[in-house]
Amino acid sequence: MKVIALYNIKGGVGKTAAAVNLAYLAAAEGRRTLLCDLDPQAAATFYLRVRAGKRHGAKRLIRGGKALDRQIRESDFPALDLLPAKLGFRNLDLKLDARKRSRKRLGESLRTLADAYDLVVIDAPPNITLLSENIIAAADLLLCPVIPTTLSLRTWEQLDRFLRKEKLPRDGLRAFFSMAERRKKLHSATIHETLDSDPRFFSSVIPMSAAVERMGPERAPLFVYDRRSAAARAFQALWTEIRHQLY
Repeated sequence: MKVIALYNIKGGVGKTAAAVNLAYLAAAEGRRTLLCDLDPQAAATFYLRVRAGKRHGAKRLIRGGKALDRQIRESDFPALDLLPAKLGFRNLDLKLDARKRSRKRLGESLRTLADAYDLVVIDAPPNITLLSENIIAAADLLLCPVIPTTLSLRTWEQLDRFLRKEKLPRDGLRAFFSMAERRKKLHSATIHETLDSDPRFFSSVIPMSAAVERMGPERAPLFVYDRRSAAARAFQALWTEIRHQLY
């Protein structure tokens, strides 16, 4: 079982849209895929039209095994399941801190699902907490969406420095440009310069797109209603790069 985490210290960079669409593409290939929504805002859960159960919460998530398995819900799409988020996930740090091996507890919990899934895609909340450290430690591929602007690139550099300082895994740290508008000179120049200088960036670029914004009202992955859009082609190209990296 492989684990991909969509993570950025900064919010509003297209993280959840990427998590949902990449999970959908993996499942469409027949890979048994679990989309794990760990953001208390529960946007991925909303997109897939799923509700968490009444007893769903942080304690069962980190316990693993049957307690975790009972929280998972089927989506409307073959081979794609969802671990829904709930507002109670805001307390995950407290639950993790109370456990032994608190930096590795999430990874240990997810590994209890290894016989059931080929791939786990984590939609991570945009902050630096003990939960973030757990997600980083659990991920085979830590995938950071970056808007092609100076401040967004600065956040990418801050993340890299944080991993170095805390001696967290960096081998799987990769990035891709998201919400890009190539007609803007700054975006275009930033993409060109960064792809030439930083080999950790995937070459696929996700454009700013009305089709992606429609995921909200459609409450579905992009490919369900507009698979021919430029954004859909970009996500497909990105998934191809990720698949080659993982397998």
